Amino acid sequence: MLQEFLVAGVAVGSAGVVYVAAAARVVKQYERGVVLRLGRLRGGVRPPGFTMVVPGVDRLRKVNMQIVTMPVPAQDGITRDNVTVRVDAVIYFKVVDAADAVIQVEDYRFAVSQMAQTSLRSIIGKSDLDDLLSNREKLNQGLELMIDSPAMGWGVQIDRVEIKDVSLPETMKRSMARQAEADRERRARIINADAELQASKKLAEAAGVMSEQPAALQLRLLQTVVAVAAEKNSTLVLPFPVELLRFLERAQNPSGPSAETPPPSPEPASPSTSTPLPEPGLHDEPGEPRKE
Repeated sequence: MLQEFLVAGVAVGSAGVVYVAAAARVVKQYERGVVLRLGRLRGGVRPPGFTMVVPGVDRLRKVNMQIVTMPVPAQDGITRDNVTVRVDAVIYFKVVDAADAVIQVEDYRFAVSQMAQTSLRSIIGKSDLDDLLSNREKLNQGLELMIDSPAMGWGVQIDRVEIKDVSLPETMKRSMARQAEADRERRARIINADAELQASKKLAEAAGVMSEQPAALQLRLLQTVVAVAAEKNSTLVLPFPVELLRFLERAQNPSGPSAETPPPSPEPASPSTSTPLPEPGLHDEPGEPRKE
């Protein structure tokens, strides 16, 4: 009799161990458990830790609550200004309601992916090329709102959407490059013209100052000669302007022409001096004797 009780106890214990092993479930910290009993939602969402289900009757679905990073495949589209582009993006989302993620949608990951692709294509058609290239923050916000509206009914929250890359045709790239080069050349010419204007004003002021002091022109000439002479790979030809010669002449004769020594006056002729013979007349014929 005792042996039969021992055998029955062992059988019951073995069955209990088998039942516990079949019914025991472990839900991780970043997961939530949804129990479906005979196809119907049973109770609330199971928290992380150890939990039990009825083997063969209950089915436990574990839902990851972490933020999911999902790349959106590149989409071809035509912008509002009729430019063909290829745009890809990345989406960050997480499940906030595990029961809705299991009950309301068959595969919430696939649903979010398809919604992101269609929304991205719609954004491309509503935007200009300049907005896609320079105003991405606004487009990201609009894309996030378009995806988040239907995803809330699935128990999914869109955390962030980012446009990664915008691919342009080669012809459009060359056109944009030429436009950028032309714009830079235009700005360079404007800057050069402004510099020439400012330099001409300064030169005009310098010319006015030098006209008042002619020696300043000579000093500027000597400074230029010194600057050119520093480079020993050239031949220097130094011109002497007339102003420099006049300046040197005035430096040698500071008193002017009035200070020059007057020429000696001729001495008066003595009365005892004999009168010189008159010169032959202009009308005397040759060979005829001169008459005194």
